[in-house]
Amino acid sequence: MQHVRIPEDRIGVLIGAGGETMREIEEKAEVRLNIDSETGSVEIEAVGDPIAALNGPDIVRAIGRGFHPDDALTLLDNEMRMFDLVDIDAVTRNQNDLERKKGRLIGENGRTRELMEELSGASVVIYGKTLGIIGSPKEVDVVRSAVDMIIDGAPHGAVYSYLERQHNEMQQEGMGYHEFNDGGPATPADADIEFTVDSDPDNDGVEFEEPET
Repeated sequence: MQHVRIPEDRIGVLIGAGGETMREIEEKAEVRLNIDSETGSVEIEAVGDPIAALNGPDIVRAIGRGFHPDDALTLLDNEMRMFDLVDIDAVTRNQNDLERKKGRLIGENGRTRELMEELSGASVVIYGKTLGIIGSPKEVDVVRSAVDMIIDGAPHGAVYSYLERQHNEMQQEGMGYHEFNDGGPATPADADIEFTVDSDPDNDGVEFEEPET
């Protein structure tokens, strides 16, 4: 049995309407959840396939760190899917520094976070003092590297260029998992998109243009 603690404001999401989400996790991950609604403590007990049950704690953690349950449950899709967490607070000096770094990670109107998702193929959520990532090991590594660059103060244009290069490499290797508007998995042909980054060396902002399709 394992124990995970999640923020109290995420307990309702973990349980779901009428306990629907909790039951879905229990069924698909083959675990039993014992949730303390007052403290946010969750006991996770394997009741079926021990391999499937290994994902139970990470599914609960991911929901606790802001992921939609559907995204968290993709950890069961294949053994290469993984959940990773970046503690933003651990690399900040004070509250103001934390807010500044979070702002840079989110970007104007959320665009930086969105681009990390679009160009890596991973799911990325910034919640509280953490940034969570769900994806393949390569996708997670790409996002982590981009996050480190942003936290260290790299211009957004340099980060976007790095993400673009990694996106192109993964597409060439057939490793892209980007989901397009029809909801289906991308094919290399679908994902063969060129991006243009126009950065101003005197300005941390960046214009990121997508060509018409």
